[in-house]
Amino acid sequence: MKQVRLGIVGLGAQGGTYAGFISEGKVKNMVIGAICDNDPDKKAVAAEKYPNVPFYDNYTKMLESGDVDAVVTCVPHYLHPEMGIEALSKNIHALVEKPAGVYTKQVKELNEFAATKPDLTYAIMFNQRTNPLYQKLKELIDSEEIGSIRRTNWMITTWWRPQGYYNQSEWRATWGGEGGGVLVNQAPHQIDLLQWICGMPKKVSSTVKYGYQRDIAVEDEVTAVFEYENGATGVFVTCTHDVLGTDRFEILGDNGKIVVDDSKKITIKKLHKPEPEMNATMNMQDVMSIFMGGDTSDIYSTEEIVFESVWGGQHIAVLENFAANILDGTPLVALGSDGINGVALANAIHLSSWLGKEVELPFDEELFLAELNKKIEEEGKYPVRK
Repeated sequence: MKQVRLGIVGLGAQGGTYAGFISEGKVKNMVIGAICDNDPDKKAVAAEKYPNVPFYDNYTKMLESGDVDAVVTCVPHYLHPEMGIEALSKNIHALVEKPAGVYTKQVKELNEFAATKPDLTYAIMFNQRTNPLYQKLKELIDSEEIGSIRRTNWMITTWWRPQGYYNQSEWRATWGGEGGGVLVNQAPHQIDLLQWICGMPKKVSSTVKYGYQRDIAVEDEVTAVFEYENGATGVFVTCTHDVLGTDRFEILGDNGKIVVDDSKKITIKKLHKPEPEMNATMNMQDVMSIFMGGDTSDIYSTEEIVFESVWGGQHIAVLENFAANILDGTPLVALGSDGINGVALANAIHLSSWLGKEVELPFDEELFLAELNKKIEEEGKYPVRK
């Protein structure tokens, strides 16, 4: 195999974007093998834009056609696990869109099945992991540049969506159709980055607002508090109603602090002496002389790193990495099995809100599914999940 023939499932906004990248030759070692969509109107769109590409309205037939070596699942969230399993069962490599699924039980089934197919590539579209800024941030944390983490704090409220966005289709912002709101739609990349860089918390407590500023059933504002294994704490805030949104990620450690602003700039403040040592040796006179107009350069150094990112480049990087893993075994940027972590964190935030109490990870998956199904039944639009 010299090129990977990718089957694009779902020719919507995301699938159409990938098709454009590939057809324009922007993705090395990859071509469009086929396109699949059950919307009849998309067939005409595909015929006009990609006239030489086979089109299918049935996913299984595309997998069995011999036209594709791999697929990407640009479909509603609930379908990601089942389509991933079906592709792998037919010896087709699978790139699953984020999130990996809506609830951990279904994602675990996908991961367990993928483990029986070690010769196939199973990846997830965590494109922000290819962002040089977040790669640098992970490198800094992994190398303990600021020591052991004491606190994380990420406010990411740059997802403003008007009511018209939610009114585009009946499935959007529903429990049965989409599986949630900002946690499963807008913020999965940040939830993944948070656990990828800082690790998974052990306990979650949340305050979640459902239909707070929008006429929807699911969450449009979230405040979650985490507790980590080492006793560190974290706060994660996100919403879809802040037109003047903030993107600020702070990580405090024993040896300093790292602040990320607008996903563009990293500021590293590195203590010359670890805080525990300062605590043991400094008196209040020392503190006053420094922090009441004194020279703080004796206490810490400051470094700023500014990044520029071209839109689309990160998605292209994941597609190229996916192809490279299939062709020559290049390590994946994001293993498909990694997707369960972000889903687990989102599930824990929801479950804490629904139960009105702190939730420990791992949580009871059957309890989460039962509570989710209560929401789906209340809507009365979709069948409950298993």
